[in-house]
Amino acid sequence: MQLFYNKDISKETTQITFDKVESRHIVKVLRKKEQDILTITNGKGILFNAEITIASDKKCIARIVDFEEKLKPWNYYLHIAIAPTKNNDRLEWFLEKATEIGIDEITPIICQNSERRTVKKERLKKVVLSAMKQSLKFQLPKLNDKIKFSDFINQEIDHQFLIAHCEEGKKDTLKSIVIKDTKITILIGPEGDFSPQEISKALSKKITPITLGSSRLRTETAALVAVQNIAFSHQV
Repeated sequence: MQLFYNKDISKETTQITFDKVESRHIVKVLRKKEQDILTITNGKGILFNAEITIASDKKCIARIVDFEEKLKPWNYYLHIAIAPTKNNDRLEWFLEKATEIGIDEITPIICQNSERRTVKKERLKKVVLSAMKQSLKFQLPKLNDKIKFSDFINQEIDHQFLIAHCEEGKKDTLKSIVIKDTKITILIGPEGDFSPQEISKALSKKITPITLGSSRLRTETAALVAVQNIAFSHQV
């Protein structure tokens, strides 16, 4: 299945017009013609079937034939707040793999030890969108603007809120502490870990410390381990 994306399409939509880039891809690359069926999602859990009525590489137009609501294949809401990695490619790799596995929300957090404080959000959104289409997901993860660590943990959080850090002390494993079928937010720090002050502040906010194993992991690896652990813990 070749999955297309259009954020503006809804149950009330009867016709969709593709932009020049997608029109060329549909007609010239995929060699689609009139009466062929395209599959489209709005990233909100709906799959649309649309019949091409005008197969132009400048303006391809399709008529919505029917739609189907697609339930999310995981029964939890996972939000990863991650410090941007020094190398952009490593953050993009995490976003791609996390989207393939299943994630609902990502927030870049700027920490005291962050080596990178700039985030190219539009580039990251393209990575997430591409991964959603490639893995045939119908829910597009929410990608938030960057935020300072201190501002992030000062928000009102009414669900399970966890922090993965490398300092000594009592920490639970995700497997032992995760509450099934709920919303979970996990904080993942930068290279060099969260600062002692940040960890102390998080603990004072009743954010639960967790361990992701005995190995010292890179930021993007730790975040992906967390995503995978949550996915495994919710399997029946």
